[in-house]
This record gives sequence, C-alpha cells and structure tokens, in this order.
Amino acid sequence: MADTRSPGRPAVDVVIPCYRYGAMLPDAVHSVLAQDGVDVRILIIDDASDDDSAQVALGLAAADDRVTVRVHERNMGHVLTYNEGILGWASAEYTLLLSADDAITPGALARATALMQQHPSVGFVYGLTHVWQGDTLPTHPAPVVEPRFVVHPGARWLRRRVLLGENCVPTPTAVVRTSVQHRVGGHNADIPHTADFEIWMRFALQADVGFVADQRQGYSRVHGSNMSTPYETADSGVRALRERMAAILSVLGQAGDRLPDVADLERRMRRRLATDAIVKVSRSYDKGRVDDRLCKELIDFATEAAGDVTALPAWQFLRLRQHLGPRIVPALRPLVVTAAVRRVRQRLRDRKQQLSGV
Repeated sequence: MADTRSPGRPAVDVVIPCYRYGAMLPDAVHSVLAQDGVDVRILIIDDASDDDSAQVALGLAAADDRVTVRVHERNMGHVLTYNEGILGWASAEYTLLLSADDAITPGALARATALMQQHPSVGFVYGLTHVWQGDTLPTHPAPVVEPRFVVHPGARWLRRRVLLGENCVPTPTAVVRTSVQHRVGGHNADIPHTADFEIWMRFALQADVGFVADQRQGYSRVHGSNMSTPYETADSGVRALRERMAAILSVLGQAGDRLPDVADLERRMRRRLATDAIVKVSRSYDKGRVDDRLCKELIDFATEAAGDVTALPAWQFLRLRQHLGPRIVPALRPLVVTAAVRRVRQRLRDRKQQLSGV
C-alpha cells in the first residue's frame, strides 16, 4: 500500500482485529476512514473466522487503498492478534486498537492526537463512549462545546486504578503514542480478559495519561456475541475478580521505585477486591436470588485475596443479611442503608469519570 500521508498532519495506524464480526466490521472501518484532520491507515486482521468476515474485509480493502487485510489460516486468539498489529505492523506516530464491533466518533482521532501533541509527556489518551444496541450506528448532534483536555501524572493515575481495582479505559477510545507502545510491549497472554487493563497501567508506569472530556470519543456496541460477556457473567464474577487482581499484581511487580509504596497499595487493593466479592454476595440477598455455590466461590476468593475478611465492614453487612435470610432481605431493601450508600458512591464515581476520566 502506497504511503499517502500528508506532511504536518498527525498519522494514526488503526488495527482492527476481527473474529466472526463481519456484519459489524463496516461500521468500524467507515468510522475511521471518515476521520478529519488526520491521516489514517487500517489493518484488518481476520482471525480465521468461520463466517464471511474475511470476504467483508477484502471488500472494504478493495474500496479504499488505506485499508489492508490479513487473514489467519488458523485462529490465534485475540491477544496474539492484537500484538501482531500493534507491534508488528503499526509504524505511524499514533496507534488505535479498535474492535470490529465498535466504532469511533467523528473527530475522535483529531482530538486525541491534538492532546498528545500539546502534551508530549502523555503516552495514551482515552475518553468516554456512547453505548448502543442494534445494527445501525447511532448519530448524535455535533458537539456544541469544545473538548477539554485533562492530563494525569502517570503514577497518580496508576495509584487510583490499583486502589479501585478496576479498568476505566473504554478500548475504542484509547489512542496511544506508538513509540511508548513499543517500549511498553504487547498485551499479556497470561491474563487474556484483563490484558487491556494491565497494559494501560503499564503505560502509566512509563508516561502520563490523557483524557478527552466533554465529548464522546467512541461507540461501544452491546450485542449477544460480545467477547467479554461470558467472562463477566461466569461464576458470578469470580473469574473477573481473579483476573483484575492478576493484572494489578503483574504491574506492581514491574513498578520498581516508580511506586514507592507498593506493599501498602497491594494490601489495600486486595481488601478492595475482597470487598467487591462480598458485596456481590450481599446483592444476591438483596435480590432474593442466592446461589450457595456461587456465594461460596465469592467468599473463598475474598478470603484468598485479603485473608481474614471478618474485619471488613462489608462482611458485617453480609452477616446481617445472612441472619435475616433471602426471603426477608428483599422486602427491607428500600431501608438498607448500605445499598443506598453504594448507589450514591457509584453516582459520584461516575460523575468524576465524566469530568476527569478517573
């Protein structure tokens, strides 16, 4: 493919891995090709799909010479496919890894690259997404406010992620500085379902983190074939909790002197994830749907993560629910203070994420 980049304009290489998402692939590709103010190249990697994904991809490439296609002869899995594109192909100043079932908003790449050009210390930029269901990409009115750029010192951003124990970066919005990506390395195949969370934390060890506020940067599609759905719902979330902890422990093990209080951060992170597990059990009582096996798995994880869980406040509230029983607790739910406090705290966290990304 000939290099048609324009001097002086930001160049973004976009990797779109695809497995059985042929019907949704055109939305992702067209959302990139329509970006103003940047030069783009797209690599679609079909991971041996057994639908028409490869044919759809080749048709998109035939229609626009900015699009290249690779088709795997056998399925390599999503992590190796990601790394093939972001490490083995991308060479522009900036890179975006975009799932074939997602898309980006108009102007998203210009906003993300403008932030990084203004702030050379930033290694990656992210933003919020529109979440939608259906076959047709939604349209939204053009933003009436200018984007607001927020820059977080990498270590501070990382500390908050460790202490909250959860990812806040919607993948379709994460534009990275390619040189930092090569320094950080690829996604970790040992934790396939939290590899994205782990790599953003590794970026924060190397560079500052940018956030585009006041304008949405991507579209996250919800459908029956989302790759994350089985992982997030299996075992009432135990697997997700384990991989979240594994991702954080992986990064803390690489932190060195960039995080001077690693031991304390790990202790607090373990207590946080143990609390999350116990809260999941409490919610099953609130809903009157208690599965003894899944509750035991969650409590076993909490004990594995934090040791003696009886000292955690969440444990005391769970013991009260267990005493009352799953038939009585749902009737008292409007009066349960802990549930109300959780809702208020979640709203405050959501508001903070809208304003600053964390």
